[in-house]
Amino acid sequence: MQTKTRRICLFVFIMFAVPFTSAVGADQLPNIIFIMADDLGYGDLGCYGQKRIKTPHIDQMAVEGMRFTDFYAGSTVCAPSRCVLMTGYHTGHCFIRGNGKDNLRPDDITVAEVLKKAGYATGLFGKWGLGHEGSTGLPTRQGFDAFFGYLDQHHAHNYYPTFLIDNEDRVKLKNLVPNEGQFGQGVASKKIQYSQDLIAPRALQFVDDHKDEPFFLYYALTLPHANNEAGKKGMEIPDHGIYTDLDWPEAQKGHAAMISRMDADVGAILDRLRHHGIDDNTIVMFTSDNGPHREGGNNSDFNDSNGLLKGIKRDLSEGGIRVPMIVRWPGNVKAGSTSSHAGAFWDLMATCADIAGVEDHVPDDTDGVSFLPAVLGNSDQQEEHDFLYWAFYERGGARAIRAGDWKVVHQPFNSQPRLYNLADDLGEQKNLAADHPDLLKELVAKMDGAYAPSERWRFPQINRKD
Repeated sequence: MQTKTRRICLFVFIMFAVPFTSAVGADQLPNIIFIMADDLGYGDLGCYGQKRIKTPHIDQMAVEGMRFTDFYAGSTVCAPSRCVLMTGYHTGHCFIRGNGKDNLRPDDITVAEVLKKAGYATGLFGKWGLGHEGSTGLPTRQGFDAFFGYLDQHHAHNYYPTFLIDNEDRVKLKNLVPNEGQFGQGVASKKIQYSQDLIAPRALQFVDDHKDEPFFLYYALTLPHANNEAGKKGMEIPDHGIYTDLDWPEAQKGHAAMISRMDADVGAILDRLRHHGIDDNTIVMFTSDNGPHREGGNNSDFNDSNGLLKGIKRDLSEGGIRVPMIVRWPGNVKAGSTSSHAGAFWDLMATCADIAGVEDHVPDDTDGVSFLPAVLGNSDQQEEHDFLYWAFYERGGARAIRAGDWKVVHQPFNSQPRLYNLADDLGEQKNLAADHPDLLKELVAKMDGAYAPSERWRFPQINRKD
């Protein structure tokens, strides 16, 4: 009942908030844009404390909207984080729980499919990672009307590929990649067409094409991920821009230039909304799929990419999973506001369904809750998670849980679980397991209950003396 009442209030608010001069009718559902960077750290943005890498457009988003301080990715690596985002199940329950060559199944329900029930046009531009050519996991077979970019995460390493995917077809590019891998990965010897130069205009065109109807745009940037196949020269970008003359290692110039390039492309999306007069009727969210990387020659410590957090990509400490989240919706989200609501990627489906009024189309057993009340500043109406949970199946297995301010990290699986109080120890430096054995036991039991057995994704069997 609270959700239904909130939605009615939301529609009333929109009717009075949207100017009569807008191209959007007062009764039209708000557009939803979800922008996700790849391997961007919690500390890589100016509005989250970055001092040297310039991100003026995203910082302005925070000035005009809400900055979440305690928001989490679905996983600490690519594919499972994206599966969690799209399907609303955390990594103890979702189908794709690790990096691999898995494809979503026909019966998997995505955010795009839920929003189609409300009449949204749906488009994905960038990196998918949940289905391959000819499979049931193709975006166009999982609720998206349009797709352009990379299907496979290894293909997405290569910023100068020989092809990209347009809906379900390959589009040949002019780059030359000797010894190209099966999925298009490799290092180009002839670099002519930079992939982001091709993907960004398609995202803008999608806005142009659907400005007069409600749309859902999932803009999954590959920046600032490294081209792992290029070794220490993996921070591929056409030029280093404002960082060219700095006395920095080449990889750090490339990393910073990638982030600033990403920022400019986000700014272009916001400019296009203003141009069409649909700014006030579009909710824009910006985040990252996991923590920062130490790949392609990049040193995540060089510019404090994880800020005050411990760990990076592939860690379940805060630096690997806590990510930026900025929500901008002029006239609806209070400018310059912050929220400490602990939300996560598996909440996106519930939140989008709440916005669109199609909660009944969300599967009953998903793990998410709508964070729309927090976005609208109604913290007293915000449902809080009993706990947040992550499982990671690489490097000896790992799991983690956050309940309130308490966090347990169990990584690797043959180690003893560690207990931290994030309110006093954001950097996870002081293990309190010995001081609170009953609490530790309770949270470990919750972790045990959060894992649904999977033939594909299993924790290692460890003979450990607890």
